[in-house]
Amino acid sequence: MNPQSLIRSLTRAGRGLPVALSLALAVTPVQTSAARADAGMQTQNEEIIRRAFEGWAAGRNVFTEILAPDVTWTIHGSGPVAGTYRSREAFIEHASRPLLSRLAAPLVPRLHRIWTADDTVVIRFEAAATTTAGRPYSNQFVWIFRMKGGSVVEAEAFLDLFAYRNVVDTSEPRSP
Repeated sequence: MNPQSLIRSLTRAGRGLPVALSLALAVTPVQTSAARADAGMQTQNEEIIRRAFEGWAAGRNVFTEILAPDVTWTIHGSGPVAGTYRSREAFIEHASRPLLSRLAAPLVPRLHRIWTADDTVVIRFEAAATTTAGRPYSNQFVWIFRMKGGSVVEAEAFLDLFAYRNVVDTSEPRSP
């Protein structure tokens, strides 16, 4: 029985009113503090991600800013890039770099929406650039992040892997 049910039962029975009031006073501040802590963490996580996306749009490397070194990043779907990467370096080297090296200019994100719940941040955005072959590249993304201590420790990515693969297959990497 949860505290609220106990309080209602004692109060309905007409007895234990002092106990019910004591429980109400004891339980309510804890729940309020916990709710405030969750809301504060959600706001903080959203702000971290929002600032990172603003930095990304300005040309900064967001992956080194927000990803924990031991992040687990899963790209859902099928194709050579789909799968789970077990570190920031593995993700950058095997999933990010193959695409970004084939773009003539940095990928520019346009944030549509951020949702937060507990330690989770969901980001819906699109991003576009021109490939080294001179063709446009555009994709829609949904990323789901689990945050801990201000960093992304788990990520799931949903995107059009056919569009990604098309760029990798038809554009040459930039020279270093």
